Amino acid sequence: ELDWISKVHVNQPAVVRHAEWIKKWRTVEGNWRAAWLLKAVTCIDLTTLSGDDTPSNVHRLCFKAKHPIREDLLKALDMHDKGITVGAVCVYPARVTDAVNTLKAAGCNIPVASVAAGFPSGQTPLETKLAEIKLAVEYGAREIDIVISRSLVLTGQWEGLYKEIRQCREACGEAHMKTILATGELGSLANVYKASMIAMMAGSDFIKTSTGKEVENATFPVGVVMMRAIKEFYWKTGNKVGFKPAGGIRTAKDAITWLMLVKEELGVEWLTPELFRLGASSLLEDIEKQIFYHVTGSYALQHDLAMA
Repeated sequence: ELDWISKVHVNQPAVVRHAEWIKKWRTVEGNWRAAWLLKAVTCIDLTTLSGDDTPSNVHRLCFKAKHPIREDLLKALDMHDKGITVGAVCVYPARVTDAVNTLKAAGCNIPVASVAAGFPSGQTPLETKLAEIKLAVEYGAREIDIVISRSLVLTGQWEGLYKEIRQCREACGEAHMKTILATGELGSLANVYKASMIAMMAGSDFIKTSTGKEVENATFPVGVVMMRAIKEFYWKTGNKVGFKPAGGIRTAKDAITWLMLVKEELGVEWLTPELFRLGASSLLEDIEKQIFYHVTGSYALQHDLAMA
């Protein structure tokens, strides 16, 4: 719907003011804080995307995905029997089989997500992108995080962007597709809104802020713009699309703020792993430390949370 795209206008000063207000929100305390943190855990895409990834560190990541918080801490909160795990394990295509086999051996149904489509730059031919997606699905990935070609946004080739994402959607088959916009490289908030709309029109199950490799990753102004696009798309089509901020989310306070922002902008129904994920590699460690402090009243030493 190009007419829809052409009418987009973003009031950038208002968005920036709103983002500054978000940063001043007071966080919750006590048991409420612990509850929000456990909710955040269930929405984490526990990620390793390093050039030195090996089967052994993927095995370790999968173990942590199944047991994100120490059992005795969960028992102290009376949450040990609630089946708390992370939302997914995210790896490169070459490591998908390692993750799938490890989780299967552990009797765990956590989905494996794989980045694809020329991640993180998107600077590969479309044929290569589609082949990479199909291989990741063949290896057992149930979720695919594709990345768009930023050049199509920066040159206003909206139909070209739609067609590329549409072909990626078809290559994903039954797998859920998260479309990474790499918002830090799109030039303006208006482009972020337009790219969000195009991605949803093309069939994305989620839209995601960043690869985590850009200079600027998930920011609150970008989050507000993308969530407003999701809301407008829902009002006009009745389709709920998920949201995933990723990159630079490292602290428990950050996680709670993102959860509160989703509740504020999209509503409580979006606060589920089916519609909200946090892309993170080190966030879980800080969350577990905060829960340890809540339960014991003391700060965790290195040996207390060795698996973190």
